[in-house]
Amino acid sequence: MALEIKVLDLGDIELESSFLVHARNCGSIAKVWTFGYLILGGEAPVLVDTGYRNLEIMARLGMVAVQTPEQVLEQQLAMHGLKYGDIKYVAHTHLHIDHAGKDDLFPDNTTVVVNRRELEYAVSGLMGAQYPPEDIKHLIDRLHTKDALRLLDLEITGGEELMPGVICVPAGAHTEGSMNILVETAEGIANICGDVIYDINDQVVEPLYQVNASEPATTGNHGCTKREEKGAIKKVLNSCRFVLPMHDRPAVVDGGQVIGRLHDQVPGPIIGALPKRQWFAV
Repeated sequence: MALEIKVLDLGDIELESSFLVHARNCGSIAKVWTFGYLILGGEAPVLVDTGYRNLEIMARLGMVAVQTPEQVLEQQLAMHGLKYGDIKYVAHTHLHIDHAGKDDLFPDNTTVVVNRRELEYAVSGLMGAQYPPEDIKHLIDRLHTKDALRLLDLEITGGEELMPGVICVPAGAHTEGSMNILVETAEGIANICGDVIYDINDQVVEPLYQVNASEPATTGNHGCTKREEKGAIKKVLNSCRFVLPMHDRPAVVDGGQVIGRLHDQVPGPIIGALPKRQWFAV
């Protein structure tokens, strides 16, 4: 089944640059997008990640959130003729503060899909404020509401089908329970890879401080080992035609190499290299 993916622009975040790419411009502030992805053309609409709850919540991590009225999730869905209740599944790559902040806006007959290990990891306290209590407590409510939550066991199953053309697989990086979502499009598999990759240019195209061939740079924010992070990035690049991170525009991949960039839909016109996001000294 050939599906299509729309990029939802859910706001910007200003944060320390080396948080995104290990050792990059330490002490400087970077500005990044926060995306969600809307999967259309299947049995029902699927939304991947919902952004942050509000502007104030990001300050808990020392970050500044910026969101225009057009970037509010309700407006982004409306651009595609949809309301909250039209979404069949909300699937989360993981549950960090900027990925699962709007689940309580969806009715209980919208099923939120999470890797069970990610929910366990969220309540472990290992990454603290990156998992806001407001977001996690809402999921606990869904845990006890019929069909409101679907828990996957990807470390055991290796992959689970959400609907025809949409398969969830373990990411093996960023957090212990992160997952990637593989989508069958008319031009090949799209991999919605969460935060396994933050910055395609500085981690993959021109990987920062790497001298070995085809060696990616890791992010500065992860709960797994460096080896697991690097391996997970390589797995993404060798598993698909399109790579879709949550904080950078999608990329087109051939033979594990990035050959072009896309803007607001996948598949879509290849636009070549994108300008790097702004960063500035504090």
